[in-house]
Amino acid sequence: MRVEVTIARTTVLPPGAVDALSLELAARINHHYADSENHVQVRYASGNNLSVIGAAKEDKDRISEILQETWESADDWFSPA
Repeated sequence: MRVEVTIARTTVLPPGAVDALSLELAARINHHYADSENHVQVRYASGNNLSVIGAAKEDKDRISEILQETWESADDWFSPA
């Protein structure tokens, strides 16, 4: 499955946050979907969006929950350089 998260350019994040989010999100998704090949990309764009390609509707809903949990727990896994 392919997961793409876009973050609005107007969102101010600390340096390294996008890369750290990508790594943490990939780890969490791979934990739940270890039996499939997963590609996770996080980047800036014109708006916030989540795209999940090659997965069922239920899987997209679960990925959305994982993203929300990851974002809300950033204090636990992200430490700015």
